[in-house]
Amino acid sequence: MATLVLDNSSLAEALTGGSEKRAAAFARIDPASDAAVMLRAAAGDEAAFNYLAGKYYRAIIHFLLRMVRNQAIAEELAQEVFLRVYRCRTSYRAEAKFSTWLYRIAANLAVNHARDNRRHGAMQNVSLDAPDEETGATLDLPGEEPSAEQQLLREERMKAIRKHVMALPERQRMAVVMHKYEGLDYREIGEALHLSESAVKSLLFRAYQALREALKDFV
Repeated sequence: MATLVLDNSSLAEALTGGSEKRAAAFARIDPASDAAVMLRAAAGDEAAFNYLAGKYYRAIIHFLLRMVRNQAIAEELAQEVFLRVYRCRTSYRAEAKFSTWLYRIAANLAVNHARDNRRHGAMQNVSLDAPDEETGATLDLPGEEPSAEQQLLREERMKAIRKHVMALPERQRMAVVMHKYEGLDYREIGEALHLSESAVKSLLFRAYQALREALKDFV
């Protein structure tokens, strides 16, 4: 795991010299948080940026992989995510959690990629229902506990999940991935997708309702 020793006095000095707004932001946040580390990067600390890139790189690849379903493209987009973070580092204001800001960038890139490639059709190399590499979790629908008999239908159910999750509208699919795989709460998903919390709840409700209806023969 990436580690970084925080020198808060030198950080405050760097922020004050570079931007009063960044200094004010640092004064109101936890100095050990990722937001504070990003403010270090904004002040020119390359080690701080490298720490955040190392901490989140795999998670962003996993997120993008479930969105674009292609390993090579996911890795390429992940590199673009952190390139944009680096380019925009001096404008970072810590108005949201760093991870939320990061997923917003990744989500925008995933949407743009989908729109650019929609007419050609995407090759489905990775399924959304595949177990997470680190946790082993799968996209089980909320409130549904499979019985012993339902376990016998697992393979068919997994195929159906893949088919119907991929068929969800873009924002619903992204919200489901963020909610079930990335563990983001309603507020964080809303900030990433530029939606209110109530809109996110409605989005997820419709998505899970559609999935339950489509998968009713498997649950």
